[in-house]
Amino acid sequence: MTKKAPRARYDLIIKNVRVVRPNGNAVHEADIAIVDGRFARVAPGLDVALAKEVYDGRGRLAFPGVVDAHMHTGIYSPLEEDAVTESRAAATGGVTSSLNYFRTGQYYLNKGGPYAKFFPEVLKISKGRFHVDYGYHLAPMDATHIREIPELIDRHGVASFKIFMFYGSHGLHGASDKQRDFLMIGPDERYDYAHFEFIMRAVEDARRRYPRKASQISLSLHCETAEIMTAYTKMVEREGRLKGLAAYHAARPPHSEGLAVFIAAYLADETRLANINLLHLSSRKALTAALQMAELFPHIDFRREVTIGHLMLDVTSKAGALAKVNPPIRPREDVEFLWEKLLEGKVDWVVSDHACCRHEMKVPKQYFGNIWMAKSGFGGTEYLLPALVSEGSRRGLGYNRIARLTSFNPARRFGLNRKGDIDVGLDADIALVDPAKTRTIRARDAESAQGYTPFEGIELSARVDATFLRGALIYEDGRVLGKPRGEYLFRPTAD
Repeated sequence: MTKKAPRARYDLIIKNVRVVRPNGNAVHEADIAIVDGRFARVAPGLDVALAKEVYDGRGRLAFPGVVDAHMHTGIYSPLEEDAVTESRAAATGGVTSSLNYFRTGQYYLNKGGPYAKFFPEVLKISKGRFHVDYGYHLAPMDATHIREIPELIDRHGVASFKIFMFYGSHGLHGASDKQRDFLMIGPDERYDYAHFEFIMRAVEDARRRYPRKASQISLSLHCETAEIMTAYTKMVEREGRLKGLAAYHAARPPHSEGLAVFIAAYLADETRLANINLLHLSSRKALTAALQMAELFPHIDFRREVTIGHLMLDVTSKAGALAKVNPPIRPREDVEFLWEKLLEGKVDWVVSDHACCRHEMKVPKQYFGNIWMAKSGFGGTEYLLPALVSEGSRRGLGYNRIARLTSFNPARRFGLNRKGDIDVGLDADIALVDPAKTRTIRARDAESAQGYTPFEGIELSARVDATFLRGALIYEDGRVLGKPRGEYLFRPTAD
């Protein structure tokens, strides 16, 4: 960073970059001028004498900062710790906005009760700890939470909500006959299809109550059916023929995902809820079901999400139980189908589903190698953009499409109206990427507190070299810079 004369018009000029616009069809050489944390001008040949500081982009790609719309900060470690370490990891991958799924019950804060009391505590803990901007999607776990949806929108800027369909008879990791204990809900409550219907009705009622925000108020669903998972898990364990990731795939079969998509879509039509996000679709059957439902119910705006883990890993991965996640890592034919539909434009965004689960918690020593006893979930936000650039480029995925998948599309869906593009007036969030810098993923190089990665040993042909958050350099060449400066994203944000 070079300092210039104080008479400048701009706070910063990033010169000599190739700008990747999400809605363009090409990459353009340009300079980027920033004032007060926002883009002021994007054009070639800007006069550097007009800037207080100048940063040489050295010909690298300038992507809009990544909006990682599916993270789980605070799930396995205290939120006050996870917010720091995992947002540092996010920054190293060019992520500038972290949207985290959160709920009451076991894990997270390990508390029940109304969000009126719970969520202010979440915000208090979060403040001053994130290195990137952050927000939360919330899951209504009981009837009280359903009634709180309008207040969560109006008072706290929570514009997106979630249903975990498989909690119908499961906990986070396996069969459970103590649903209420796990979810910390009252004796008269049931987390079941009727509850899901009532959530949908409440979200649609809120959309009508706040018409100016309605297009960016949505409901996300984790689509797996508890009953099929329960039966198949018992069957696969009892037979004992399959091991590792292949066993877990069979225990939570793809048709369980597909059926849940059908049920979710039918309930959305019944309740007239127009904005539905189908999360981490992992298989041919699930994604096919999602596309079929979009044709059957064209009045519903379905958005389809996949994760970088489901695009990069399959059941033969050497990571074994370290790659256990819900829904499971699938066979190679499912991975290839996800890529096929992504390249066809049938996937709306790609996320990490980052859930830092430290090694000692993921697979306790006494159960090493036991897929059933391993915890579900793993981190990967730092690899989202470079892995998609690497593997996507190899498959013919253009840079502009990558910017839509990782930034623009999730930003607009989830109410981040100042994010997602490199355009005048928007927040100056930038990821500088070298698309020809080979690196091999090693957990020892990561900022995450996880200590391992299922992506270990994968060679990438791209690297994020620098990340700017609202015009401030927060990561460069392997180092996270400065104190946490992330701000809470009250959504929908103003234009």
